[in-house]
Amino acid sequence: MNKRVVVDPITRIEGHLRIEAEMEGSSIAAAYSSGTMVRGIETILRGRDPRDAWAYAQRICGVCTLVHGMASVRAVEDALAVEIPPNAQLIRNLMLGAQYIHDHVMHFYHLHALDWVDVVSSLSADPAATSRLAQSISSWPKSSPGYFADVQQRIKTFVETGQLGIFANGYWGHPAYKLPPEANLLAVAHYLEALGWQRDVVGLHAIFGGKNPHPNFVVGGATSPIDLNSDSAINAKKLARVQDLIRAMRQFVDQVYVPDTIAVAGFYKDWGTRGEGLGNFLSYGDLPLSGGSLSNTSDLLFPRGVILNRDLTKIEAVDLHADTEIQEFVAHSWYDYQDGKDIGLHPYQGETRLDYDGRGGVKPPYQHLDMADGYSWLKAPRWKTHSVEVGPLARMLLLYADTSAPAHVEAKQLVDATLAQLDVPVGALFSTLGRTAARTLETKLVADTMQSWYDKLIANVKAGDTKTFAEALWQPARWPKRAQGAGFLEAPRGALGHWIVIADGRIANYQAVVPSTWNAGPRDPQGVPGAYEAALADNTQLHDPKQPIEILRTIHSFDPCIACAVHLADPQTGESIEIKVS
Repeated sequence: MNKRVVVDPITRIEGHLRIEAEMEGSSIAAAYSSGTMVRGIETILRGRDPRDAWAYAQRICGVCTLVHGMASVRAVEDALAVEIPPNAQLIRNLMLGAQYIHDHVMHFYHLHALDWVDVVSSLSADPAATSRLAQSISSWPKSSPGYFADVQQRIKTFVETGQLGIFANGYWGHPAYKLPPEANLLAVAHYLEALGWQRDVVGLHAIFGGKNPHPNFVVGGATSPIDLNSDSAINAKKLARVQDLIRAMRQFVDQVYVPDTIAVAGFYKDWGTRGEGLGNFLSYGDLPLSGGSLSNTSDLLFPRGVILNRDLTKIEAVDLHADTEIQEFVAHSWYDYQDGKDIGLHPYQGETRLDYDGRGGVKPPYQHLDMADGYSWLKAPRWKTHSVEVGPLARMLLLYADTSAPAHVEAKQLVDATLAQLDVPVGALFSTLGRTAARTLETKLVADTMQSWYDKLIANVKAGDTKTFAEALWQPARWPKRAQGAGFLEAPRGALGHWIVIADGRIANYQAVVPSTWNAGPRDPQGVPGAYEAALADNTQLHDPKQPIEILRTIHSFDPCIACAVHLADPQTGESIEIKVS
């Protein structure tokens, strides 16, 4: 057996993901991605009232605090042919937009930036030089020498006590870090600022959904009525607060997140040639620009489609209901299908069957994953048999390729301007660096569009339209005896779909195919790797296998969130952190 580098878990916040990299010298020859925890949400939902599904499905994840709830209500609405009012769609857009902005900023600073930023190096920075650097790239007000000196003292206190707290377990001093000390100090300061910023901006979810995390939803529209003079409804004061929050989001994105991303990327241009892998990209499309129906795909901020083999001149159409398009395979998963492990099932026919029959149901602990059989609690989704990547890079590539709407033209211009500023070719988009930059540019695009959705909502209210809920088909007696629907959504991490089958007013089957299943899934029956696995084998070399920061950079560029993908934990398995070479 070739030497393997094992990182377990690799995520900084959510879920249990194990990566094994098979080495040839210092290069990764093959990689294997394993979700090591199994849940049971889809099984739990069977037999329940479909109107209640969102409250269970939303608990699939504690990070994506609303997307599963929204996908669930959309699935029921699709099955029952319910069209929600424009105000409800605008409110959902605003809630989802806030999730994008919050999630992407948190990912960059708290989950990914430390792959590029050396915290301890910031102790040698000159606060005055850091101030000059900050003022050269942004007008953000917190940029004085005294401010950065205070931040530096806080970091110094951490280090001197030997308790690095949130900065523990980093590979500080690794030669792969390239930022000068002043840039490191700037980034750490913004890391700390983002902690406070995110606490405030999630207030938008509380206004429209009652709370955060896990705001409330309802099949047919929005949970809160609009009444400008009522204390218990969405009133004038709350709407004014929403406007303040949108301004705060846009300011932080424009003056902190975007400049920081470009500044950091400038030192790591070599990562514009590493970590792509598949070259295939999928987006379901989302966010109606006018606040209209999701069925009008020409009105979506994010287009729907598939790009194959990097070909930006052709976009393949996607049908979420077609049996032959989206399928999940379990040939290398710890699941089984009634008719065998080598078949693919569309989510309407999907099964969640644990495989403990001795063929693939191997419970941890284990020394190494068994690549010849099952090695993950994730399934392997495919689109027309193609392994694809989902997420911000997929969405921005589709925007770049499809300029049919003014917002899409703006997105292409934003991408081209960034490529010019970094002096890198278009091909750099297909990389670890491109994936990280795409997330930042997408955040700016969404933040700017948030204002138009808010303006449309206010205009509707001023015109006397305060409707936020559709009564159609709410009573089960009026439902068809059997119905099925797909609730699609572009979550921050990528294409999210909930498929529901309703029979006699109850859930007969429920399947969620989530972004991290698309990206982190194992090989299919033909041995084709998933997106993580392919990306790690794409021009990735390790400077030090005992400190595999290069693996972290590529996997974290996808923003892995494995709880969504593996869907009851094994009581025999304890949580551990393991990095080893064998």
